[in-house]
Amino acid sequence: MLVDLQLVKGRIPFLQNAIEMEEIKKGYSFDKKYVVHNQDGQKYLLRTATLDKLERKQAEFELLKEMKRLDVQTSKPIDIGKWEDMQLCYYILSFIEGKDAREALSGLTIKEQYTIGYTAGKDMAKINTYPAPASVEPWVERIVKKHKRYLAAYATCGVEIRHVDKIQAFIDENIHYLNNRPNMLQHDDFHVGNLIVNERQYAGTVDFDRYDWGDPYFDFVKVGLFSSEVSVPFCKGQLSGYFGEEIPEDFWRIYSIYMAMTIFSAVVWTVKESPHQIDEMMKRVNRILDEHGYFDNGTPVWFYN
Repeated sequence: MLVDLQLVKGRIPFLQNAIEMEEIKKGYSFDKKYVVHNQDGQKYLLRTATLDKLERKQAEFELLKEMKRLDVQTSKPIDIGKWEDMQLCYYILSFIEGKDAREALSGLTIKEQYTIGYTAGKDMAKINTYPAPASVEPWVERIVKKHKRYLAAYATCGVEIRHVDKIQAFIDENIHYLNNRPNMLQHDDFHVGNLIVNERQYAGTVDFDRYDWGDPYFDFVKVGLFSSEVSVPFCKGQLSGYFGEEIPEDFWRIYSIYMAMTIFSAVVWTVKESPHQIDEMMKRVNRILDEHGYFDNGTPVWFYN
């Protein structure tokens, strides 16, 4: 349900001096997002969701406070509330000026792209230091269950992945490497579409609404899925900013397991949530399979380009 300026001014005291509001239509989130312009020239981000998401939104709001304490460059949480008569909840965040990196990087030098990636990688490393609650079950148990669900859904989705048996064999042969992986906060959507660039510099990360708990390495999946097709220098910078001088010995093997799993989840998700984009997603999936040599390669070829 869309909300309008008069409703916002009348129901949110913090935004009573708002003079303009525009919807943001980018992204795949089920939330509605708006930029609200205040009389004093300040801009704010207003997100609304259905009321049944309130508990999740409250947790997300508190996590954003923790991220600011960790000095992550992200929006500052300002206010949260609900409109029971409309069956909606909302929260207000500070607005990060700039363009998303998917749009901005192509106009920058290779060095600037690398530097933005490096700074973003440092931010992601801070995010991944925040530990999961003790009540969260071990990561390997959750990721294996999730993958089995996607496998079952793939079997009936009507889309065919090339050499699917070879991909699943790679996962089965290497799944034990996921034992005892840490349970930390994952942004879970950390890629060029959710990173903001302003004045040729990294300005911050947005859209924590998909956050999860688990292996920090899993947050690199979106590098292979989305960011590497936009800017390899950015991706190399992200890895350097995250790890420092040397990428850990176990990283590429574990990353490849997650990329192999993502082949299935990406197809299933697209068929279910965005079927008109399945051709685009299959091009992406085939690119990943080629880059990994159907997971015969220890490292994706883009890393060496």
